[in-house]
Amino acid sequence: ASGVLGTAVREAFVNAHYEVLGLSHTRLGEGLVQLDLTKEAEVEKLFVDFKPDYLDKDRLQASPDYVFDGTSPPYTPSSPTNPLQSYGQSKRDGELAVLAVNGASVIVLRVPVLYGPAPKNSDSAINILLDVVQDQSGKVYKMDHYATRYPTNVLDIAHFLVRLSGRKGSVPPILHYSAAEPYTKYEICLVFAKILNLPHDHIIPDAKPPTGTEATTRPRDCQLYTRETEDLHIGEDGDASLGLSLFEEWWTTYLKK
Repeated sequence: ASGVLGTAVREAFVNAHYEVLGLSHTRLGEGLVQLDLTKEAEVEKLFVDFKPDYLDKDRLQASPDYVFDGTSPPYTPSSPTNPLQSYGQSKRDGELAVLAVNGASVIVLRVPVLYGPAPKNSDSAINILLDVVQDQSGKVYKMDHYATRYPTNVLDIAHFLVRLSGRKGSVPPILHYSAAEPYTKYEICLVFAKILNLPHDHIIPDAKPPTGTEATTRPRDCQLYTRETEDLHIGEDGDASLGLSLFEEWWTTYLKK
């Protein structure tokens, strides 16, 4: 619960008046308990002492859109997975592991690349692009203008999960949650340059398809189809809205605070 998404989720549940146990392996912070998950006795003692409501039979596994190969979007929750690189493969294997737990109520929530409040820009693949735009030292950056991404705000996901936790009735085992606005990394840099009123001549778009080993590790478009999630009708007003932030609008407000 110490990463960008985990922090947002923990704070959203605390603000919704849940008692939350936030775990971290290395990071320290208010509300975090350090725990090495490889130490079985320590893990068992902690959960016996805390007695969580949402662990014995309820599990949520966050998973990335990179479990797909990016060749035939949009992907539904039932679309066959075909990860191209070890990161996606490990996440796909994690999905299979939790879904195979007998007697458990499991939800796999697939999400795309994430952004939002973070201690360091390097904590997010989107936030880090701010550093690129703000680097006016003369260094030149080649930026991907080939793969399409759908950056999604961690605060939106956190609020969605709070609403989901209060829903009565069954929930599909795999859900997709994603913003709908498509961007390449280069286009995201242009948005940041516009908001910050900075030149971007040092950022060069690279729209060429990847070749060699990169051709098998960079999915082009892993858009997630979200209709099944919308059909749950757990928007802020009980509607089908997912409560998604608009990318440029959110960043404009956030960066001008």
